[in-house]
Amino acid sequence: MDLTAVFRGLADPTRRAVIERLSRGPAPVTELAKPFEMALPSFTQHLCVLEDCGLVTSQKVGRVRTYQLVPASLSRADAWLNRQRAHWNARLDQLDTELVALHRHAKKDTAR
Repeated sequence: MDLTAVFRGLADPTRRAVIERLSRGPAPVTELAKPFEMALPSFTQHLCVLEDCGLVTSQKVGRVRTYQLVPASLSRADAWLNRQRAHWNARLDQLDTELVALHRHAKKDTAR
């Protein structure tokens, strides 16, 4: 499962809305497509992207194709984002420490 593909799948607002809906449970294509004003073939392309990048799986029973979320794919993206958040929080904490030290030093200089 490629992290770049996962973020490509999440890049589109329609696909993010589908992911949000599927977080509540599996759904057939017709239910997933209802909120969107687009032709079914266009909507199906979004589902194909989501399936190709591993965010969803589908199963066809008779004439009904049902999609469900693959939480492990989202977990990989979440883990990457958490690492980035931790890195930047640490960097901002370092900056804050430096700025406080500079401010204290500047106060001492003006007090003389």
